[in-house]
Amino acid sequence: MDGMERPNDGEDVKLEHDNGWAAYENVQQFLQVDGWFPEDIDGLTAFSARYVGTHAEFRVVAHINVELEQMYVYVIFADMIPVERRMAMAELITRANYGLRIGNFEMDFRDGEVRYKASIDFEHASLTHPLLKNLLYPAVQTSDRYYRAISQVGFAGLEPEAAISQVEGRPVVGPEED
Repeated sequence: MDGMERPNDGEDVKLEHDNGWAAYENVQQFLQVDGWFPEDIDGLTAFSARYVGTHAEFRVVAHINVELEQMYVYVIFADMIPVERRMAMAELITRANYGLRIGNFEMDFRDGEVRYKASIDFEHASLTHPLLKNLLYPAVQTSDRYYRAISQVGFAGLEPEAAISQVEGRPVVGPEED
């Protein structure tokens, strides 16, 4: 077994990676009970859901790596950043990531996809509903908080420093002088 597909042979045998499979079931149950309306992603031990924030709507992927007993949450922004704005976006993401306690922003330079990632290693531990809540909600709330900055830098030409200043309420400060 590769940790991706659960066997369905009808035999009553102990499954390999039983803690990972229990986590997969807990994630599905949590998402259903909490009103996320999860959909299975074919070929993966993952679910896709929608999150509507104050500023934007996001696709959320909750991927359970059954074999490694890890979970990754990706909050994916809908619009791809144009090639000519990707360096500015990289600066914005670097500035945004500095000081974030849970998770981080990422950008794929190949296609301009921006996402927020949070993860947890639950090896030898139960992935409980409180832990899932503490993993998912900071990720979507942080994504929603920074949405305007990402949108303005990516599509309106705003400088990263100014965008971060608007989100975080800090004054624009240039590089330190030597």
